[in-house]
Amino acid sequence: MAHAHESNAGRIWKVFAILSVVTIIEVFLGIYKPDAIHRQYFLGMSLLNWIFYGLTVFKAYYIVWAFMHLEGEKSSLKWSIVLPIVFLVLYLLFILLTEGHYIYGVFKDSTIKWNF
Repeated sequence: MAHAHESNAGRIWKVFAILSVVTIIEVFLGIYKPDAIHRQYFLGMSLLNWIFYGLTVFKAYYIVWAFMHLEGEKSSLKWSIVLPIVFLVLYLLFILLTEGHYIYGVFKDSTIKWNF
């Protein structure tokens, strides 16, 4: 069992602190939207959005790591859980961005009006 010497209360506070810091960064960036990263584009999307995706994936991975006790497991089990999820998230992101761009183009360049 990993981290047997660490108390549960201390571990919970550590996880709480890390997740809180990441959430505070997300809220700060969401409220203030610094122009230096909000107006920069990477692969057709604002750099700020990419930062949000990265921070969200980090939080999801860390929650699984801490609360599902993956840190103490063998690496083959870790990868069998994490790799399909990473692949599916990236695939979903690709599909959403591709389809969203297509639908935006259809409504922007055609006579169909935005009715929703």
